[in-house]
Amino acid sequence: MKLHHLRPPKGAKKERTRVGRGRAGARGKTAGRGTKGTGARGTIRAGFEGGQMPLIRRVPKLKGFKNPNRVEYAPVNVEVLGRYFDGDVTPDALYRHGLAHKGAKIKVLARGELDKKLTVHAHAFSKAAKEKIEAAGGTAEVLS
Repeated sequence: MKLHHLRPPKGAKKERTRVGRGRAGARGKTAGRGTKGTGARGTIRAGFEGGQMPLIRRVPKLKGFKNPNRVEYAPVNVEVLGRYFDGDVTPDALYRHGLAHKGAKIKVLARGELDKKLTVHAHAFSKAAKEKIEAAGGTAEVLS
């Protein structure tokens, strides 16, 4: 057997249907497009609604601005840290406890009270949260 003897198995290749090739052909005359109307004549652009005011122009424009450089933080409150941790708090530990998504940037917020000495590693702290952690004898370390 040589390379030029290879053939696809029977039925693997199907010939394309050639439309509009005379009345004797299966797809002759109207070529499967029916009779009259836009679909039989030509193509229309996406979203065209036959002269009716299209949806894209009926719906009002959204106002405002979406900052592409915004940094999204996963908020974690001081009371939660006091409830779940003793000693060291890292983003990975927060992920293991189900308090943040993996790889999320963490921001510690000040809701609740803290009565433990914790070393908290996070990407950002609110001013009040940092004060509460330090008041309890702990440290707040900002990750880059």
